[in-house]
Amino acid sequence: MQNYNPHSKATEKERFIKRTGNILFVLVLLMIACFFTWSENVAITRLIKVAGRLGVLVTTILIYQNLLRYRAVDTLELKNRGSYLFYVGYLALGFASFMWSTNVGYSALQWFMTAQTLVFAYFYIKTLRLMDVYLPGHGIRMTRLIGNSSFLLLAVFVIGKFAAPDVFFRLTHGGEEARLGGYMMNPNELGMLCGVGLACQIAELYHPGRRGWLITTILVMGYALIETGSRSSLAGVLVVIMYHVFQSDRNQVKAAIIISMLIITPPAVWKVVLKDGDPERMEEIMSLTGRLPFWKALITEGLPREPWFGFGFMRIDYKEYFQSTHTYPGKMTHNTFIQVLMNLGFVGLTIVIFQLFFTLRGMLREDKENRLFMVGLFIPILINSFTEFGIFGESNYGILFYQLIFMSMSFSARKYLTGKEKIQVRRLE
Repeated sequence: MQNYNPHSKATEKERFIKRTGNILFVLVLLMIACFFTWSENVAITRLIKVAGRLGVLVTTILIYQNLLRYRAVDTLELKNRGSYLFYVGYLALGFASFMWSTNVGYSALQWFMTAQTLVFAYFYIKTLRLMDVYLPGHGIRMTRLIGNSSFLLLAVFVIGKFAAPDVFFRLTHGGEEARLGGYMMNPNELGMLCGVGLACQIAELYHPGRRGWLITTILVMGYALIETGSRSSLAGVLVVIMYHVFQSDRNQVKAAIIISMLIITPPAVWKVVLKDGDPERMEEIMSLTGRLPFWKALITEGLPREPWFGFGFMRIDYKEYFQSTHTYPGKMTHNTFIQVLMNLGFVGLTIVIFQLFFTLRGMLREDKENRLFMVGLFIPILINSFTEFGIFGESNYGILFYQLIFMSMSFSARKYLTGKEKIQVRRLE
């Protein structure tokens, strides 16, 4: 009979945790990367997105099953069910809308991409929650996983700014302004990723160690944020910083952050928001770069045509583009809530409002560490939702982050186990 060696057992456990943590990091990195346009060739881009997303999904399921084979027993149950169930209801209505969609193929494509990220988030978070139960103290945190993966992707763009500016910059306003993003990613969406990465790395500062690395990544992502020229993302980061200031119990830390913000904020606002005081850009701000008249036209002219159930999942008109006499043509609304209103009508908007309410309520009920992660991540994607694709819009990584948030609050270990589960758990102990 083989002698029991506790030291070898501990080493095996540590190796398993490290290996699983590395895989989970790569998975979330690849999942975010699959939303980028890595090639101007449409066929290559589609292959990367389809094969990449499916590969990541399958691998995530396999990692979950591998954890079950290793030492875990799936004794999790749903909690905060309102958020999860209303999101499923939102997708169910979206699926039903194929029957009246003005472009079934496009609605189906958007729906399946959103559903795919939800399944990914389900197994990804479930794996982490099972590790919390059966491998306590594993040290794998969502803030570290998302923060480091965001940094690596943004570092590519920062390096690309100097190595290949024609690829990594996008010219706007008739070529007068260059914004980081290029053809690979909308600058505002890239700015939102900067906000998400910064929020996660700031939350990581609460944990001991790696201060030099964290500060370096924060500086790089802060620089990338300025280069994207995204006003909404800058606002999101400032709100995140203030949120952490009020959460901190250390007065010296609060004072240091407030002084730093007083120094950094004015030049950042002058460059990113006010665009060096250009009068034309000031007019843009007042109209939210033309969005206000567009939203008015959508609600007053487009919505009355299909008020209750909308034009179909991610559709805002009978044609490919909505266009009013006084606005630009648009395929999406640049506001996630108006997007829902147009594609699923008042019924869909009601479901989304309830879903958002239960998500907010669930976040506030979490312990401090989870709340810091969830609220910090939620702020930049919510602010982005008012002017871009958003958490209920066309497929983007803001949807993925939002799904990771509410899935993180959807699982807890069951208090009462079946007889078979009790035997399995005793064997593990």
